[in-house]
Amino acid sequence: MTSGAAPSARRRGRIRLSMAQGEAIEGYLYILPWVLGFAIFTLGPMLASFYLSFTNYSMLTPPKFFGLENYKRIFTERLFWKSVWNTVYYASIFVPLNMLASLCCALLLNQKVRGRAFFRAVYFLPSITPVVASVILWIWIFHPDVGLMNYLLGLVGIKPGPGWFASTKWSKPALIIISLWGSAGGGNMLILLAGLQGVPRELHESAEIDGANSWQRFWSITLPLLSPAMFFSLVLGIIGALQMFALAYLATTGYQVPAGGPASSTLFYMVNLYNYAFDYWEMGYGSALAWVFFLAVLILTYIQLRLAKSWVYYEAAAGEMKW
Repeated sequence: MTSGAAPSARRRGRIRLSMAQGEAIEGYLYILPWVLGFAIFTLGPMLASFYLSFTNYSMLTPPKFFGLENYKRIFTERLFWKSVWNTVYYASIFVPLNMLASLCCALLLNQKVRGRAFFRAVYFLPSITPVVASVILWIWIFHPDVGLMNYLLGLVGIKPGPGWFASTKWSKPALIIISLWGSAGGGNMLILLAGLQGVPRELHESAEIDGANSWQRFWSITLPLLSPAMFFSLVLGIIGALQMFALAYLATTGYQVPAGGPASSTLFYMVNLYNYAFDYWEMGYGSALAWVFFLAVLILTYIQLRLAKSWVYYEAAAGEMKW
């Protein structure tokens, strides 16, 4: 019996092993399209751009190895520092305002009111409007002579109105306004709304029994439990703001060729990269700009992850909360 049972056990083991191998192969086949797509359309271009960043390449002649000259040039270019300043200016104002606006929208839409689904759709609608259509609309609204915005400002005594996209002073605030209109009710709002709906109602009821008012409950319960969603939105918001391109390119191309006008006031980092790579055909220098940007985003994200330990709460005990 013992000698017969051993071969039977070995056969069962081989069958289980072959089944496991078959399932593994099947799994690899399922992910193969994604792996191929990533390798061909993401990893491959990244490796190619890394090599090109060390070359002098204009797309008209074969690339010639250039060493670190492209990277040395970056930090001596006036337009590089101008683009960095414009991008930091935009991100430092847009990201906090967008977080605040998204949180306010989420708080409003979390209320139990009639027609809540309709209001959620209305709030979300600007975020799915094609960027070209929204830019055309806002260019008309911000027209310095016949635009709706300056007309409304004139009704309250502000004449003449700002030049908006035709002004070096008001071009970036105009882009911030458009960005807020398009993003305040978008993905960030949905993330924060989902976070609000995950806050246990029992904590609010216990706090109310203990005498906490609405503001104290919001500050000590809602915000701490909402901090993971806020952190996620903050990281994505900063990365998205640093990648500002399409809106600035479409809205201001007519004021300066290449894009970034008037007088380089909307020359954001990605616009500057695009100009060098596709208008000046300096693909090697553009690749170097791309890798500097990648490293900057990587460092900023790492810093955020480190700082998150001081304000992001993934769990909270009601007994530790004070109001």
